[in-house]
Amino acid sequence: MSELRADTITASDGTSPVTLTKQSAAKHWMKFDQVGGNSVRDSFNLSSLTDIAAAQAGINFTNSFANDDYAMTGTGSNTYSNTASKDIVMLEDQTNTSSLSNVCIKYGGSANGEDRNHISVVHHGDLA
Repeated sequence: MSELRADTITASDGTSPVTLTKQSAAKHWMKFDQVGGNSVRDSFNLSSLTDIAAAQAGINFTNSFANDDYAMTGTGSNTYSNTASKDIVMLEDQTNTSSLSNVCIKYGGSANGEDRNHISVVHHGDLA
């Protein structure tokens, strides 16, 4: 196995450095379909996805975070056109751990949740 170590990688034009900052890179991302039975479309650092209830999903990470204070962002829709769009809010459940993030999908400023077929979630933080 090879190992590459470098402090700075220079851009292809040879004039500007490219700084690598591991803390700012997403440590998990995924796109999934709740309507179709929580099927994962694509992902990074995902070990499994659990259907908790309507509009709720459990995201299990392959590599755990250092603690449960990571940041999460997400969005969802039922279509890529604006004809069926509603304002979507992604919420994290208070039971999150370093290896699990429970998310809820709410819409229209109400307490109602609704499964969506185009859900994207990203997590940032330090891995253990």
